[in-house]
Amino acid sequence: MNMGVQYVNVLLFGLFLPAFGQQTARDWASLVGQRFQAVRDVVYHSTPQGDLRVDLYVPYDRRPGPGLLYIHGGGWQTGSKEQYVLWYLPYLQLGMRVVAVEYRLSGRAPAPAAVEDARCAFLWLARNGGKYGVDTERLVITGGSAGGHLALMTAMLDGSYDAACGHAGPPPKARAVINYYGATDLEPLLREGKPHRVKWLSGSGDPSGMARRLSPLNWVRAGVPPVLTLHGDADEAIPHDQAARLHEALAKAGVANELVTIPGGAHGRHTWSDAETLRVQRRIEAFLKQNGVIPD
Repeated sequence: MNMGVQYVNVLLFGLFLPAFGQQTARDWASLVGQRFQAVRDVVYHSTPQGDLRVDLYVPYDRRPGPGLLYIHGGGWQTGSKEQYVLWYLPYLQLGMRVVAVEYRLSGRAPAPAAVEDARCAFLWLARNGGKYGVDTERLVITGGSAGGHLALMTAMLDGSYDAACGHAGPPPKARAVINYYGATDLEPLLREGKPHRVKWLSGSGDPSGMARRLSPLNWVRAGVPPVLTLHGDADEAIPHDQAARLHEALAKAGVANELVTIPGGAHGRHTWSDAETLRVQRRIEAFLKQNGVIPD
């Protein structure tokens, strides 16, 4: 086991210690390797640019529990499935199993590749999660920034990408989405002319058409999963208005959703105060309970 996996296991044991009976904190080093593991680099999809992988953070005993598909951010151009491992810990503490996704960044393939990949990862998890201890009837999708956008798209798509993922039959449905400041309308962001956005959306030769096609606001309809959106009102990268418009559209369509605004919050959870971060976490926990993901 490499040092990175050992470190994650140490942290996880500290979080789950109350579930282990009467062992004291001094016993964690002896027992942590017997309880949890990081299952790394499992191939979920093959593309012309190479295989794509997920990392799973699951108990050794593979006892079923709710699953969280975590899609990293980075403007569709940077980031990795390993980068945000510390952000997984609160979800593991709630008894969830976390699956972190690798997807094709813009330097590897332009849009809609990242959307296709995120959807394929979800479909793979719905088919294969059970053998890793993931309850596929309680799947939640989350991500921040570009990852928030991809989480929304993954949950809202109507199955039009599913054949490319090797999936046949009715598409599975996520129990809920947790959207950390994800883009919901790509056209105004494209017009800002920031190179990373233009690059990602220009592969088809019709950037504006691609932006419309991949905007979650254009996929809102009755029956999509409940959405919790977390967004700072001082976010200059993805304006808070994008979150407000999504909230209004979902409500109009009759979709259960909530918008939690972080006063003075900029882009990225690391910019939020400790108090606001903890307030947000309590709202996440309540949202997961309301939607039957974790026990009340």
